[in-house]
Amino acid sequence: MPRPLLLASSSETRLTMLRAAGLSVTSQSPRIDEETVRAALEAEGAHPRDIADALAEMKARKIADRNPADLVLGCDQVLEFDRKAWGKAETPEEARAQLQKLRGQTHRLLSALVLYDAGQPIWRHVGRVDLTMRVFSDDWLAGYLARNWDSIRHSVGAYKLEEEGIRLFSAIEGDYFTVLGLPLLPLLTYLETRKFIDT
Repeated sequence: MPRPLLLASSSETRLTMLRAAGLSVTSQSPRIDEETVRAALEAEGAHPRDIADALAEMKARKIADRNPADLVLGCDQVLEFDRKAWGKAETPEEARAQLQKLRGQTHRLLSALVLYDAGQPIWRHVGRVDLTMRVFSDDWLAGYLARNWDSIRHSVGAYKLEEEGIRLFSAIEGDYFTVLGLPLLPLLTYLETRKFIDT
């Protein structure tokens, strides 16, 4: 029998993707201090992939504890560059500094999913995409940030591929949905295999 999904996130992009795929889904924000957790994990030498996975699990667990009978999906995305996990830029100046470091380089996005059922983790996945930025001018970058800051301020890497951020890139290797923060195809495959959704 199909099961509704509870998304442990306030991300409109993720919610829209899941609904567009025909899933019955609602969302709740887990409200965890991501930056503190990320900093603690980094201090312990955790790999960026493990940081994404741990944050996704924390979000899923927090919502699953409140809703133990539900099928709960936790998500997190980390930008990996130079073997470090990058957080979201807090200011346009921080975003400018990040994008200048990434300019002409290849970085990786790691999008983690953790699914809880009956208060326990039952499935996890970390999707990976490699993105190469083109060499853009400082003047173009200043204009890009001025035009897009309100939209990109909550995005890892200070870009959205579905908007002008696509112009930052010369090559992308991997799944588009993973770039958006939700590896949709592996998730749908698992849900279908478990009969949580109709096939």
